[in-house]
Amino acid sequence: MDLANFLIQLLNSVQYGLLLFMLAAGLTLIFGIMGVVNLAHGAFYMLGAYVAWSLSSLTGSFTLAVIGGAVLSVIFGLLLERLLFRHFYQRDHLDQVLLTFGLIYIFEELRSILWGDDVHGVKIPDVLSASIPLTDTLSYPVYRLFMSAVCVLLAIGLYLLISKTKLGMKIRAGAFNRDMTEALGVNIKLIHSVVFAIGVALATVAGMIASPISSVYPNMGSQVLIMCFVVVVIGGIGSVRGALIAALLVGLVDTFGKVLLPQVAGMLVYMLMAAVLLWKPEGLFKQ
Repeated sequence: MDLANFLIQLLNSVQYGLLLFMLAAGLTLIFGIMGVVNLAHGAFYMLGAYVAWSLSSLTGSFTLAVIGGAVLSVIFGLLLERLLFRHFYQRDHLDQVLLTFGLIYIFEELRSILWGDDVHGVKIPDVLSASIPLTDTLSYPVYRLFMSAVCVLLAIGLYLLISKTKLGMKIRAGAFNRDMTEALGVNIKLIHSVVFAIGVALATVAGMIASPISSVYPNMGSQVLIMCFVVVVIGGIGSVRGALIAALLVGLVDTFGKVLLPQVAGMLVYMLMAAVLLWKPEGLFKQ
């Protein structure tokens, strides 16, 4: 592998890892803070991709589609938490699993009714459709760099929100001791609503910005969900920092594995997870 090909694969692995982080961060927040096992998280990614395709077709602008879809995803997350998930916080994890597993089928049926079962493509904005030449024959798409930049900005924003704001302090306190936080006057139900909406929005935005390069197709969230759980387990349940490190590791192993060891590429990520769990059963970082 020459330097140009190595650089392309490195950029691809970082871009994939950052996209996984957006998904896994929402998943680990919801589970670590709210204690909810959300198997429907991948469905939010799928819905984001379909919303991006639908809104970009209606408005003719991918930028407006992403902004509008992000706003809609926050509203959707708030409503879903208030109407459904709020009633399952004190229930067993098995009840939560059954609820969210059922939501996967509900969202798939709604997707089929609203958008059909065809595969769709989302056009990359003209301003981002160029490529950066690396050699005479190799280049790298500007849009993939744009995806990485968006993910980095959202990661920084999430870090600042959780670590540097009063809302973040309440979120961390609620994750550490819900009863004590509530006794001190914090509206823990509102905190849970906000956390769930953030998680849904992260997954939805990830689906929207990924749609131009991955296409939009039925059941596209299933494989992504599996990789998200791998990232959460490796990074440590409830740890956003762990999700970032684990997502980048998974991105590197998966991308370079497909290039260097294609015969066993499908196993490498799970071998990484097994090795980490043997070394640190709680994951790389604790909550």
